[in-house]
Amino acid sequence: MNYATNTMPLEIAWAHCDPAGIVWNPRFFEFFDTATWRLFEVVLGLPRDKLVPHHGIWGIPLVEAGANFQVPLKFGDSAEITTTVKELGRSSFSLSHQITKASKLCVDGHEKRVWAGADPEKPGRLRGVPLPDALIAKLKA
Repeated sequence: MNYATNTMPLEIAWAHCDPAGIVWNPRFFEFFDTATWRLFEVVLGLPRDKLVPHHGIWGIPLVEAGANFQVPLKFGDSAEITTTVKELGRSSFSLSHQITKASKLCVDGHEKRVWAGADPEKPGRLRGVPLPDALIAKLKA
């Protein structure tokens, strides 16, 4: 099955880098988060600030993440990040993130997130809620 995918440019800024001038590894998870939200904006046609209230959820918290760092990125590099939905569960979804520079894979990452709403049994807490059918249809490319 083919799922939704989105590619966006990634410009490496000084603030992304450590004293050695390469991207500090935790920044890649920030890039993954930005790319995940951008995928949803593109697929659903809603800006980030409208997506959450429109669907009556609190957010899409991260429950698992990982990355394989193959080629360092440096200040001033121009790269791309391609984000693809890999799996849809009842209330969760998995994504892959590939960061490339000049078509060379630099970072291969993955995430699992939960479509989360208020837990009626535990006020102030989140719980996974079912992915809406309309969302599933749009994420299946």
